[in-house]
Amino acid sequence: MTTTSLQWSEALSLDMPLMDTTHQEFVDLLAQVVESPDATLLTRWALLIDHTDDHFGREDQWMLDTGFSAENCHSTQHKIILEVMREGGKRGLDGDMAIVRQMAHELGLWFPQHAQSMDASLALHLRSAGYDPITGAISQPQALPAAKIEGCSGSRCGGDTQDLTEMETAAAPL
Repeated sequence: MTTTSLQWSEALSLDMPLMDTTHQEFVDLLAQVVESPDATLLTRWALLIDHTDDHFGREDQWMLDTGFSAENCHSTQHKIILEVMREGGKRGLDGDMAIVRQMAHELGLWFPQHAQSMDASLALHLRSAGYDPITGAISQPQALPAAKIEGCSGSRCGGDTQDLTEMETAAAPL
């Protein structure tokens, strides 16, 4: 397995400063996990999980604030990723460092697709509504949807289900 780490680039920028900062922190923490020796791997993995929990929770709140259903596939994907990451942490505590490293690798493949599809759509939606992610204020409420946004506007969840499935497979009990 190649252990090249995901690097932050302007291709990941979504022109939404708070989201971009959070994403850059995620990329940096993931790189620390990838580069970590076994002695610090689980500590860094736990920090990544904590950051990801906050990161996803913030995005999920923005979606709820601006007309997404709590069951939309973006939020569902967040829940699945966190569940898989936590399972990896448990397996790591049982001595399976390889699974944590595999998951870190898969996250590096999954994240750019997620950011450039689902998060890019969310950022566009938030900007169109004039949503301030810090205060929660909406300056253009007329731009919000009349009904809750339920799906992903397509047959697949943002085009990144393959890497999500690979992470779930990696986390499956042996």
